[in-house]
Amino acid sequence: MNEKFYALPESRQQAILNAGYRVFAHNSYKNSPMSEIAGEAGISKSLLFHYFRNKKELYLFLWDKCAEITIEYMTRCGCYGQKDLFESMERGMRAKLEILRRYPDMGSFTIRAFYEKDPEICAAIQESYHRYFNLKADQTRLNLDPAQFVPGLDVGMMYREMYWASEGYLWELVQSENVNVEQMERDFTRLMALWRSVYLRKEAEHGSDSNQ
Repeated sequence: MNEKFYALPESRQQAILNAGYRVFAHNSYKNSPMSEIAGEAGISKSLLFHYFRNKKELYLFLWDKCAEITIEYMTRCGCYGQKDLFESMERGMRAKLEILRRYPDMGSFTIRAFYEKDPEICAAIQESYHRYFNLKADQTRLNLDPAQFVPGLDVGMMYREMYWASEGYLWELVQSENVNVEQMERDFTRLMALWRSVYLRKEAEHGSDSNQ
C-alpha cells in the first residue's frame, strides 16, 4: 500500500508528512483541503492524489505513520523492556522530543485527531488508538517489578494517570502557536521527579539514585 509514496526520496516523504501534519493539526478534518497540504509540501494537488487516493486515505496514513515513527524512535532509544518505569519514561521522553524536532506538528496532529468527530474517520481513529494504547499499557505492565512501588498501588491505574496527565499537558500545548521543545523537556523532567516521589518505595528510590 502507498508504494508510490514510499518510492519517493526520504526528504520528499518527510516534506509531505510534515505538510499533512501541519494542515490537519491547525484545522478540522473537514476544513483541511488537499490543495493546502499539496501547497505546503511544494507539489501539485494532482500529484498528491497520485500518492493518496483521497483525503481519508491520507489522514489515516498520517495517523498510522505516527505510531510507526513513535515505535521506531522509542525502540532506538531502548524504551521497551525496561524494568524501571521511570527509566523507560525518560527514554521515551527523549525519543518523543527527537520526533518533535523532525516532525514539529506530529504531536498536535495526534491530539487533534483523537478528538476529531467527523464520522468519516472518527471510528477508525478511536479503534486504532484504543488497540495501540491497550497493547502498549499491557507490554509496559508486564515488564514492571511491582516491588519497586509503594505497597498496594494499582500499577495499571498509576500508568493511566501518568498517561492522562501527559496527554492533558500536550493538549494545552496544542492550543499555543509555538511548541518549545526545551520547555517540554524541563516540564516532563519535573513531572517524573514528582511521580518518583509519590509512587516509588523509598528504598527503591534511594537505590535508583545510588546507581546513577
